[in-house]
Amino acid sequence: MAALGIHILPSQTLQIKRTFPVRRWRHATIEASSVNWAQETCSKENAQVLACPICYEPLSRRGPSGLNLEAIYRSGFKCGRCNKSYSSRNLFLDLTVTAAALDYAENQPTSTELFRSPLVSFLYERGWRQNFSRSGFPGPDQEFEMAQEYFKPAQGGLLVDVSCGSGLFSRKFALCGTYSGVIALDFSENMLRQCYDFTKAQDPSLSNKLALVRADVARLPFPSASVDAVHAGAALHCWPSPSNAIAEITRILRSGGVFVGTTFLRYTASTPPILRPLRERIFQSYSYLTENEIEDLCKTCGLVNYSSKVQQSFIMFSAQKP
Repeated sequence: MAALGIHILPSQTLQIKRTFPVRRWRHATIEASSVNWAQETCSKENAQVLACPICYEPLSRRGPSGLNLEAIYRSGFKCGRCNKSYSSRNLFLDLTVTAAALDYAENQPTSTELFRSPLVSFLYERGWRQNFSRSGFPGPDQEFEMAQEYFKPAQGGLLVDVSCGSGLFSRKFALCGTYSGVIALDFSENMLRQCYDFTKAQDPSLSNKLALVRADVARLPFPSASVDAVHAGAALHCWPSPSNAIAEITRILRSGGVFVGTTFLRYTASTPPILRPLRERIFQSYSYLTENEIEDLCKTCGLVNYSSKVQQSFIMFSAQKP
């Protein structure tokens, strides 16, 4: 999986002017009752956080309030427009389009199915992720600090860690106390189970700061313009359609919201031209892009203030919703 090639740019700190007000999460009190779904309500801000993945209508909620493991697990959600219900399964809330389907199952690309494997999910933080350093990844601690610099305009807001894997960065974002809420989101059920186990083992108090949601990055279960920050660590190359995913991320970001991602580059400017076709054939199962392609894709999807840092085949890039 590791990409090759050497191209190092000096480290730099991104300064982005704050252009939007910080919106902090407020916990609402929801009283249990026998009133039917159509009559149940929650606070305006809670209602706008999670949405139906089919029509993007904010979901009604029955159960305890809050963005945390226990509250999400004990709550039920329903779309008033589609009349479809969603509930927690195995400690995470399933908000995929096919949630609760009995007979229908989609065949996912190899790059997607690989990370749904129990073995790969178990190994991800137990040796797999550490090997990324061979391709120039600085390591989780430094990558987190780099991302925090980009996310300065979104401090105090809601952060969604898409393709969170075992929650390596989700936990860091939740622990730092910078954000009003952190949602760890992944398509892999087993990755989310690992995220839950790591969360409980690392710090029990994290359960009150983190919510686990299963969803498709190309069909994010949030209303438009409802999220302040989106992080995607070592993820873009695994997405079946990076363009659909980044378009979705753009849709859910508020004006001034920040998207930060890392990935492996297909090749860099220093990769000899004669080797580039070979690398493309080797990595054709994944969506490895070049520096120029990532920038062009972000701008094509409507993002601005693009910036990136490259080290060997590692790239961290950031862009903002205008």
